[in-house]
Amino acid sequence: MNSVPSASGPAISLKNVSREYGAIKAVDNVSLEIAAGSFVALVGLSGSGKSTLLKMINRLVDPSAGKVLIAGENVKVADPHVLRRRIGYVFQNIGLFPHMTIARNIAIGLELAGEKNGRRERVMELLELVELPKEMASRMAHQLSGGQQQRVGVARALATRPGLMLMDEPFGALDPVTRDSLAGQYKALHEKLGLTTIIVTHDMAEALYLADRILVMEGGQIKADATPAELLSGGVGDEAEALVAIPRAQAAHLIALSKKT
Repeated sequence: MNSVPSASGPAISLKNVSREYGAIKAVDNVSLEIAAGSFVALVGLSGSGKSTLLKMINRLVDPSAGKVLIAGENVKVADPHVLRRRIGYVFQNIGLFPHMTIARNIAIGLELAGEKNGRRERVMELLELVELPKEMASRMAHQLSGGQQQRVGVARALATRPGLMLMDEPFGALDPVTRDSLAGQYKALHEKLGLTTIIVTHDMAEALYLADRILVMEGGQIKADATPAELLSGGVGDEAEALVAIPRAQAAHLIALSKKT
């Protein structure tokens, strides 16, 4: 495999960040420090504020109050379009352009940034990195499976060599086998490239497997902040315990079924 230059993931800082929609506080006075190179999962029920919090980092949503810093720099200093080119973003619906080839979909960030040289080489490098055949570069999105399209989404997010990756339910629409495989492959990429990754997921089992730190949100606030081991050991709050209880119950059910066979 060709060597890929490592990215150096930045530290993230949120200081008294809130986002209001009328009388509703989607995010309520959150302060948070995320170390460089971390893999952080944001979990919680629908409407808990996790996606809004994620989107304030790359200014898809601007905070009503407070500030967000990446590597010590306030995100409001940069033009939002320039800022987003420095941040990888992967979401559930993938969003590949249907009228573009896979190669152009992957290279669109480079194109927008005005990088003309080495695009094809970078696309080939990225296809190899996400374990897709290089001949897929000339195909259209509809010719790929859902899992293959999501791999292209990850490749596109990595094209400009960001140090920070934001992921909003990136594997939620995939079948369980493909989802598990892609999650494991992304975790390996996170470690290989030295990224800082923040993932939003409603699946606590996925969060426990992928992340080294899990933030549980409810009502726009962080109710628990713990490692997977700490969450599994209990005692980190009712909100976290309710979410951890689901994979625990599933595991117990499978064990009970296996004993009947």
